[in-house]
Amino acid sequence: MLLFIEQCLNGLQFGLLLFLLAAGLTLVFGIMDLVNLAHGSLYMLGAYFAATFAAWTDSFVIAALLALAATLVVGMALEVVALRRLYGRDHLDHVLGTFGLILFFNELVRIIWGPAGMSLPLPMWLIYPIEILPGLFYPTYRIAIILTALLVALFLYVLVMRTRLGMLIRAGASNREMTGALGVNINLLYTLVFGLGAALAGLAGLMQAPILTVQIGMGENILILAFVVIIIGGIGSIRGAFIAAVLVGLIDTIGRAFLPDILRLVLSSRGASTVAPAMSSMMIYLLMAIVLVLRPEGLFPVSSK
Repeated sequence: MLLFIEQCLNGLQFGLLLFLLAAGLTLVFGIMDLVNLAHGSLYMLGAYFAATFAAWTDSFVIAALLALAATLVVGMALEVVALRRLYGRDHLDHVLGTFGLILFFNELVRIIWGPAGMSLPLPMWLIYPIEILPGLFYPTYRIAIILTALLVALFLYVLVMRTRLGMLIRAGASNREMTGALGVNINLLYTLVFGLGAALAGLAGLMQAPILTVQIGMGENILILAFVVIIIGGIGSIRGAFIAAVLVGLIDTIGRAFLPDILRLVLSSRGASTVAPAMSSMMIYLLMAIVLVLRPEGLFPVSSK
């Protein structure tokens, strides 16, 4: 039972990390109608910035704050310099343009940081586990990821649904021409939205950096899951991204943890270990297919709010 609870917490932690990445992606996709394949590159940059600033300042918290600011600036500059020219074009143009940005950022990282990976060490106060239940110890850092992602989800809800900026964001998503005609600077609004999405991607990257090696192309595989999340949750829906990310995280983690034991009942140990991860991934895409059949607009489409 304790093992199951621990794996559920691992799934929740992974799902909330996916939410941080998917939230920025769904904001940009749902509001700006921009298919941004380079979102994973911003995730990668957040991790590299954090590792670099941590080496300079010897402080994880300061490095995280500086990495967030740096990713925000890079995202806003990217929107102004490159992506603004893609608005109003076909989604195929978005895919081709942002795929080119993936190649650009991968080579830029190779030039600046080199081909070898980097690591982001944790401070001592985030290393030791905490006893959350009798006999169940859980890593402090993973708890920190869960709490941070929940705070970000609350912040995004308040920002989008309870502030003037959120009202303008929702108006721009509904009818950008009419919103601009009413005196709203749409270009500035989109720059701010894209910068926010970039900062969220950077936050996901820097929080994943202590768990995995910081390396070139690290955002490309997880970006696929982020797209799955926003398709399941509904494009442009923060609430949908949150619920879908948690579902995907739980399915993937629990499947990888317990499917090998189940499959060993009918397969060899080696075969079960090989098939189980593939089946866990298949269940995620099966869930997406079921949602697309039953609710093509996702679980929580924006129009239903």
